[in-house]
Amino acid sequence: MAMPFSNAGGRKKRDHMIAIDLGQRVTKAVQVQRTGQAFTLSGMALMDTPIFDKALSVQALAEHLTAVGKALGAKTRNLTLTVGINDSLVRHVDMPQLPATDLRLILKNNSRAYLQQDLGTHVFDCVSGSGPASATQAEPAKAPASKHRTLVAGAKRQLIDDLVAGAKQAGFLADHIVPGILGPLNAFELTRPEVFAGEVVGLVDIGFKSSSICILQQGELVLNRVVNMGGDRLTAGLADYLNINYAEAEGIKLGMPHEVQSALESLVTPLGRELRALIDFFEHQQDRSVSQVFLSGGTAQSDLVVQSLRHELMLECTAWNPTAFLELALPESQTADLPRAAGQLGVAVGAALAAL
Repeated sequence: MAMPFSNAGGRKKRDHMIAIDLGQRVTKAVQVQRTGQAFTLSGMALMDTPIFDKALSVQALAEHLTAVGKALGAKTRNLTLTVGINDSLVRHVDMPQLPATDLRLILKNNSRAYLQQDLGTHVFDCVSGSGPASATQAEPAKAPASKHRTLVAGAKRQLIDDLVAGAKQAGFLADHIVPGILGPLNAFELTRPEVFAGEVVGLVDIGFKSSSICILQQGELVLNRVVNMGGDRLTAGLADYLNINYAEAEGIKLGMPHEVQSALESLVTPLGRELRALIDFFEHQQDRSVSQVFLSGGTAQSDLVVQSLRHELMLECTAWNPTAFLELALPESQTADLPRAAGQLGVAVGAALAAL
């Protein structure tokens, strides 16, 4: 599922792609090559994002992308960038059954009618489908015959232009720019194909400030939401509880969580309740039960966080590895880092797959 806001290659599939997930605190990057039906991971990098409380300037972005490319051992100029979950919208909308170019024009000129917001400064992409009625809509389940269930993505044009310009200054071609929330779906399809195609599951990606949940029904995205809670709140809460600095609290969260089990469980509870409410909403609207939840993101490395969410959601919760289906051709130093980094690479891996 690509849905690129910017597509310099005219939606042409590539055989070699760098994908960079510009996280609020940590930038995650992968280099993936396709050979037939097989995919090879030939580079990966995790680097601190220079500024995590505001947007990067074009110059700062270019310098950061240059540094990421060097750390990655870039072997191609083709680049896919992701737009963060708080800087993009991904929503199901009932729209006329028209070519995508016409739908994008309709959304640009009349976004309020379909998205209940004036988004004239946004660019859009969309994919039509014929699956079950959207669980995100409060309208009757059956759309008018002239309308088609359409997945719409949007982001501010200025942001897209800045990403393209920053990539160009860094010596890259911004081949694709895609909504980050869709990345884990692409990676999950190849990592757990039978579950993806045959079950109703939740994919939760725990980010720095926010977390996303996507519910898949037999391989189709039917609901997605962003929850304004992430790993930062857990770490900051532990730092306050233990009267220690942020870095020490992060180490305890991931490395020694059982020493602060009661505090960590209480901090995870609000996130679990938000996710449970969204799952309940889906199950009530669709009369289908979510069978299990798969967790990704740096915080999902904590077994205690996974156990706490399992208790709150009353569902089986599993941390999954978005790189499990990839063949490896990494430098030795990167191979050693992969087990620690893998859970954070879902957005980047999925973004690369969208262009391959």
